[in-house]
Amino acid sequence: MRARFVKAGKAGMARTAMALALSTGLVAGGAMLGAAPALAKEEKPAPLKLSPGFTKAAGPMQKALQEAAGSADVKAAGEDPAKLGAALAKEKTMLDQAFAAASTPDDTFVAGQFAVNLGSIAKDPAIQLRGLKAMISSGKPQGQDLAKYNYFAGSLAYQAKDYASAETYLQAAVDQHFAGADVGGLLAETYFADNKPQQGLESLKAAIAAKQAAGTPAPENWYKRGMSVAYQNKLAPQAIEWSQMLVKADPSPINWLNAGQVTREFAKPEFTSQESLDLGRLLLRSGGLNNQPKFVEREYVEYVQAADPRRNPGEVVKVINAGVAAGALNASDTFVSDALSQAKGRIAGDKASLAGLESDARKAANGMTAMAAGDAFLSYDQPAKAEEMYQLALSKGGVETERVETRLGIAQADQGKYADAQTSFARVTGARKALADLWTIYAQQKAAPAPAPAAPAAN
Repeated sequence: MRARFVKAGKAGMARTAMALALSTGLVAGGAMLGAAPALAKEEKPAPLKLSPGFTKAAGPMQKALQEAAGSADVKAAGEDPAKLGAALAKEKTMLDQAFAAASTPDDTFVAGQFAVNLGSIAKDPAIQLRGLKAMISSGKPQGQDLAKYNYFAGSLAYQAKDYASAETYLQAAVDQHFAGADVGGLLAETYFADNKPQQGLESLKAAIAAKQAAGTPAPENWYKRGMSVAYQNKLAPQAIEWSQMLVKADPSPINWLNAGQVTREFAKPEFTSQESLDLGRLLLRSGGLNNQPKFVEREYVEYVQAADPRRNPGEVVKVINAGVAAGALNASDTFVSDALSQAKGRIAGDKASLAGLESDARKAANGMTAMAAGDAFLSYDQPAKAEEMYQLALSKGGVETERVETRLGIAQADQGKYADAQTSFARVTGARKALADLWTIYAQQKAAPAPAPAAPAAN
């Protein structure tokens, strides 16, 4: 029988997790926010005092801009940047002359305004960025005006793939609490594009925290993006953390499945059959198995293998029946039919042994028999008895504490004792901690009303 079990190794699960990640619509770099709009008109700063030399260039430049916007050549060029560039060659030369004449901060600020407006007419983001940089460097903008200019400069630098400049300007906009757009999300994308995934993840986490502090849910695709980046860069702790953040924000079946798979994929040391068994139990209870059969077939197989028809026959029958009903398992498959036959043949005897197992557990010098009894009762959906046996096992000692604490929490959660379950899961450390943390999220969600859904994906 065991020889027929399909090996569900780590490499196979990695492929499944990646397929699921792609299936959930994780955004690609730069897809979080739209392009910065043109700045044809900006609020005027405090009264400016221009130098005489700059004033000579500024008057003709301003007039040229006013005339260019409605000129026949510009209208004929339409939206074609090359034709617009040719039509506005004179104005570009005049802009260079204006910058050359600028000798004071006020001059530089106004030259920057000219560049922003000319860039808008010419559909040329490089000219706009030049203008924004000049306006910012002049030191004239303050408050939200400065934050706004930093945001637009960062957006244009990002589009130009000048990531170092984009990081500088966008971080300044974040620090200045720019309120006009999701600047934190764009900053994160800039770090991702610049091959700085850890900095990007921290920026994205900060952006989510800022949203939450303002009482606004962050877009769901931010969580997915964070998980995807961490996964693809093999950042194990971050991948697990972001999968948990995602399932907290949106406890949908697909997100529960992703969280479980990512946790198993990056577990150190690798999951044994015992951890896989408790993960299967979590996916069953949380709804993570309520996904398309192609996504959960492997999970059902893994669960049946971990449960083992020789050790937990009642649970194996339950899981196989659920898998067949869901269309994820085929009743005629040799693996399925053999496991089901073997499990059914053992149930009667296994159940008959429970009373004796409990009696032996109470007499034993250590907690090993009580742990085995707890496992048996939990497998047969008798959580109150399981809780009692696990408590006995812990009091007697000599057991794998982390495993017993995990299953004690499961037994308590199955009874609706969610606060007690969270306390038990919180005591789990070591290799099982990430798994226990997922169980904690499950208990928290069962104890509390369903959270408001995450915001739709940002366009």
